Amino acid sequence: QVQLVESGGGVAQAGGSLRLSCAVSGRTFSSVAMGWFRQAPGKEREFVATITWSGGTYYADSVKGRFTISRDNAKNTMYLQMNSLKPEDTAVYYCAARASVGFATTVGNYRYWGQGTQVTVSS
Repeated sequence: QVQLVESGGGVAQAGGSLRLSCAVSGRTFSSVAMGWFRQAPGKEREFVATITWSGGTYYADSVKGRFTISRDNAKNTMYLQMNSLKPEDTAVYYCAARASVGFATTVGNYRYWGQGTQVTVSS
């Protein structure tokens, strides 16, 4: 069984930084694409960033230039470095894994999900 566990959420001031981690167990991490999503209160879960097994990346326009997704296949861990945070970045952040190598930007294309970690950005 695949398990994804996020960590690193918390409270930051606008303009600050946070780094999220996602530890994966239960399958070959290096062979699948991974992604980060977020969900603010009253809103649908939305795509943030994705990374292929080989390190190719793609970002939502709202975070491009501020967030960086990366992975360490040796540690079975994915990261999201969030800089220049804005109050509108406040949400529960989820990591997700696909069952294939190509990246995707929609919720339905990810099979495995973490429990989420809260990120709150104060103005």
